[in-house]
Amino acid sequence: MLNDYYSHRAAEYEEIYHRPDTVRQKELAEIATAMKDVLAGRNVLEIACGTGFWTAVAVEVAEHVLAVDISEEMLAIAKAKGLPNKKVKFCTGDAYMLDSIEGTFDAGLANFWFSHIPKSQLNNFLHGFYEKLISGAVVFMADNIYIPGIGGELIDKLGCEDTFKLRKLSDGSNYEVIKNYYDSNQLKQIFESVSSELKIRIGDCFWWVSYLVP
Repeated sequence: MLNDYYSHRAAEYEEIYHRPDTVRQKELAEIATAMKDVLAGRNVLEIACGTGFWTAVAVEVAEHVLAVDISEEMLAIAKAKGLPNKKVKFCTGDAYMLDSIEGTFDAGLANFWFSHIPKSQLNNFLHGFYEKLISGAVVFMADNIYIPGIGGELIDKLGCEDTFKLRKLSDGSNYEVIKNYYDSNQLKQIFESVSSELKIRIGDCFWWVSYLVP
């Protein structure tokens, strides 16, 4: 369902980054700055790169970026951005099955993906991600904070630890997609035991973290 949703949403996806909201735009700029600070000069593995919005930011400072996404429609838009071939490679891949990715990396990037991971799969995802990163690699992630009325109706399901959003695309199609939100304490609980030098920033619209892989 998630792959189908993003494949259909690909053409309109980046609209979320251009909302005329000064607070949102300020925080997106802060995320970009923080991200570039930790990825400078690194060989980066980017998970769920989507349309390449954040790939383009990373390429400004990284040594190289391997950007992975499961949606061919998303990747087609990313490849059409004309980013330098010597610095970036896009490839199709499943975030939960990274064994086919060749090589190891000294940086990991996963922006606006973490909220789509079922809570039961968090450890599985992180384990597979870290398998591709060397000890001491830096990781950067960012995602949304829950704001009522933004991004569709929030849905809780009885007996389910995950939450969902009801999303409507411009063609009128509706999708129910997993969307989990986290506060500072929850992020600390998730990452503290599997990282060092953990830094957590909570804004009004987004959270972002950086840390080192042990």
